[in-house]
Amino acid sequence: MLNTAFWKEKKVFVTGHTGFKGAWLSLWLEYMGAEVYGYALKPPTIPSLYEVCQVESRLASVTYNDIRNLDALCLAVQSAKPDIVIHMAAQPIVRKSYVNPRETYETNVLGTVHLFEAVRCSLAEGNSIKAVINVTTDKCYDNKEWDWAYRENDVLGGQDPYSNSKACSELLTTAYRASFFSGAKGLAVASVRAGNVIGGGDWAEDRLLPDCIAAIIKGESIQIRNPSSVRPWQHVLEPLGGYLHLAEKLVTGGETYAEAWNFGPDESEVYSVEQVVGMLCAKWGGEATYQTQLPADHLHEARMLRLDCSKAKLRLGWKPQWNISETLDKVVEWTQSWIKNENMVKSSIKQIKEYMGEKST
Repeated sequence: MLNTAFWKEKKVFVTGHTGFKGAWLSLWLEYMGAEVYGYALKPPTIPSLYEVCQVESRLASVTYNDIRNLDALCLAVQSAKPDIVIHMAAQPIVRKSYVNPRETYETNVLGTVHLFEAVRCSLAEGNSIKAVINVTTDKCYDNKEWDWAYRENDVLGGQDPYSNSKACSELLTTAYRASFFSGAKGLAVASVRAGNVIGGGDWAEDRLLPDCIAAIIKGESIQIRNPSSVRPWQHVLEPLGGYLHLAEKLVTGGETYAEAWNFGPDESEVYSVEQVVGMLCAKWGGEATYQTQLPADHLHEARMLRLDCSKAKLRLGWKPQWNISETLDKVVEWTQSWIKNENMVKSSIKQIKEYMGEKST
């Protein structure tokens, strides 16, 4: 379990804090007593978890700006004087990367360069940053569509601009760590590769669960375009818990943990798109239905993707807490609470406490 005392009064700089994962992470950090400094564009969707849970009011400071603005990013990092930096800002959608590859590379590659440059500037100013985590993706691997799971030392690649840009971000992490941060007093840099995250409060475009829930709420049949595709589905709190575990190790163990890490479900938790959608419909109840359709644009998306997370389990003591059934229960519970106009800060913190094994009140 997490050492919550470790996080009390820790200064944590989070890029992309207005996104789905960033908002959940910010809530979790604030709940544990950390001082969170956010840097991101305004929330990417309306509604958004960030606004529904009034995340801004819970943070120490927020800066609304683009990760591609180096001067603004450097100023924000230097002003925050963080202990830990977690870089989550990204263009995260595969199909959008086909439409606008330049923006995808500028955000995901140059944005990573800017993050590391801002860290370098802050160190030069005498600020002490203990750990930096660059959040990439499970799609950074050169996916051969094979059935076994990818390990951290497998070849990087990516056919689409999004996946490829994240592989580039991984290579940048390695280069900056070796060129500028190796041996730096007290600073450890790692990258993290998570599976497909799902959870309450995700309204992103062109993502499976948000599309499903939007259709259900409208009373429409869910349309799925790649029913046989397999992904490492996991609740959003699973990889976030892994990042928090890793950050603790980076601060206390230094460069011993300064490398790449996978965070995904147990290998027995292998489900296709159609299986996940079928389970969601059953759990939602009522008239929730789905049907398959062929994609109109025929853009390439990988059929099979699995992660080997044995390293994180063995060396970090991290392991998944919820299976796919429990994960979908949490998604339905959160969404139906939102539909009923309940207090979503309370509902979100309740799920965080449940994930941590704490009793909800």
